[in-house]
Amino acid sequence: MRGGTVAVVGGSIAGCAFAAAAARAGADEVVVLERTRGRLADRGLGLCVHDERAAELTAAGTLPAGITAHRLERRRWVVRDPGAETGAGRGAGDGGRLVWEQPFPFHSYHWGLLWRGLRAATPESVVYRQGATVTGVTGGGDGAVLRLAGGAVERYDLAVGADGYRSVVREALCPGARPHYAGYVCWRGNLDAARQAAAGDADPFPEAVTTVCFPGGSCVIYRIPGPDGPRVNWVLYAAPPQDGRLRLDDPTSFPPGALTQELSTHLRALLEREFPAYWGRVLALTDPADTFVQPIYDLETTWNAGGRLLLAGDAATVVRPHNTSGAAKALQDAAAFAAAWRRADSWDGLLRDYREARGAAGRELVALARRLGRAQVERTPPWPAMTPAEVAAWWQTQLAGAPGIGGRAMTP
Repeated sequence: MRGGTVAVVGGSIAGCAFAAAAARAGADEVVVLERTRGRLADRGLGLCVHDERAAELTAAGTLPAGITAHRLERRRWVVRDPGAETGAGRGAGDGGRLVWEQPFPFHSYHWGLLWRGLRAATPESVVYRQGATVTGVTGGGDGAVLRLAGGAVERYDLAVGADGYRSVVREALCPGARPHYAGYVCWRGNLDAARQAAAGDADPFPEAVTTVCFPGGSCVIYRIPGPDGPRVNWVLYAAPPQDGRLRLDDPTSFPPGALTQELSTHLRALLEREFPAYWGRVLALTDPADTFVQPIYDLETTWNAGGRLLLAGDAATVVRPHNTSGAAKALQDAAAFAAAWRRADSWDGLLRDYREARGAAGRELVALARRLGRAQVERTPPWPAMTPAEVAAWWQTQLAGAPGIGGRAMTP
């Protein structure tokens, strides 16, 4: 199928990948409508992509080669060991007691650098409009209609919703579908890796993800590349403060730099109470401007395509981050979209093929992430008392037959 006009609502990772796929497939016009006016490349979050998924996505053309990444090889699960810390002194030696170690064949990325690579790989024919806020969408058999802030109305043959958690395209396709609060929050932060030495020693495990385990939560810590050198990225899952002052009706309630004094105090107390001393000191070095709190949500939709509307990435399924699959899932969606376009002889055929290829995949990711969240946050096991064999068995119980985290291979 060739020709037609495509609007991509949202211009981040999924949006760039879908715009490039549509342009290369032969669409006459591809327009990206991104509401943010600022520099998306400034977003400093870390993310990981499984080595096998990265190879598949590079071969499919949705993950450009050459984007800076940091190689990870293993995951270390540690618990606080007060006895060891008493005599260890200040240094990485008080980094906790290892309870289990597993292979972790992933590469980590800086969100902004990954987006920059995807944006640079987008064909020049794509029109990328920032500051364009879509307020409403309707779709039907003859096309999609977009209403923009300010009153403008634009018509396209297809509208792709790559607009994340609060997708207006999802609202048009699946009215009333809303992400559901999981009962806990995610603290995120990152810091210059050179500052890590101030916590006692240089990182003794730069190729490893360290998972700090404690009652009622867990935290993953790993290196990512940064615009000015390596950074330490961390993601901490735990219950929120119970004082009732934290709003939990918005997935981005407290963006970077917006932490209140009460939230900062709560985080500091959590680090001092539950973390191995070394890792508590490392995380405490994070600047407030690089720290934020995100309530954890999830959502699976009944439909991801229909009526000239199509959902991509987080707009289609909101998956708790435990899966380490968010970026890979968005890029796999784009690869499936490109493959469906090549096979289709009509818009209905394109939507049907995409729906069949990616609907079940999204629901599987949501289900796995819920199991991981229950086991690693909501109903944590007695990690300090468990043997490595018991932790390995506990992990397999969470997977429940899934081959691992990071997303499954795409169906050829």
